[in-house]
Amino acid sequence: MQEAIRIPVRNAPVDWVSGVWDLPETQKSDFVVLLAHGAGLDMTSDFMAYIAAGLANAGYPVMRFNYAYSERMDRGGNRRPPDRRPMLEAVHREALEFLRKRYPDARVILAGKSMGGRMSSYLAAEGVDAAGLCFLGYPLHPPGKPEKLRSEHFPTIAQPALFLQGTRDSLCDLELLKPALETYGGQSSLEVIEGADHGFRVLKKLGLSDEQVMDDLIQRIDAWLGTI
Repeated sequence: MQEAIRIPVRNAPVDWVSGVWDLPETQKSDFVVLLAHGAGLDMTSDFMAYIAAGLANAGYPVMRFNYAYSERMDRGGNRRPPDRRPMLEAVHREALEFLRKRYPDARVILAGKSMGGRMSSYLAAEGVDAAGLCFLGYPLHPPGKPEKLRSEHFPTIAQPALFLQGTRDSLCDLELLKPALETYGGQSSLEVIEGADHGFRVLKKLGLSDEQVMDDLIQRIDAWLGTI
């Protein structure tokens, strides 16, 4: 079941951002997932919708939301670059606050595709109360710039984390991620998706559809949640 929502935001270019609840028929545990989108596509992308629906079918309530810049694009139709980090974090915090009003006693999993996962990690490093982190393609470095690592805050994150990474991800060299994870403050788990790029599209020779790859991601997340 889906519910469209409006999430009030303060000190932003918009008064509210759009959100969607994907709700299970039967809740499996006390985990609730806050799922943040990446820089290029908003919360309504096929990937975001499929992952949210799949996790709901597995028994977890999931809340998706737009960042302020993507909300403005949806309303005005003009392409916009992502907001700067302070604004992204502020809207992300508002979304988390909104989620907690409905599930005040839940164990929250901060999940995100690329940039959304990166913002989740910053919030965790700053002390936001969460039970775990799930990264769907963590953007460890900009494309073609492996020297600019985005892992300086890893040692300060205490929550367990699941990193789902493709072997062809241009934003995450696995040989750089592995030593970065050795500095991670909590328990980290790395799941490698063979042949997948940053958007989890796999090589045609592997004979897997996008849906099969996303189903695999959902199953891996479900299995990991059973361990924390």
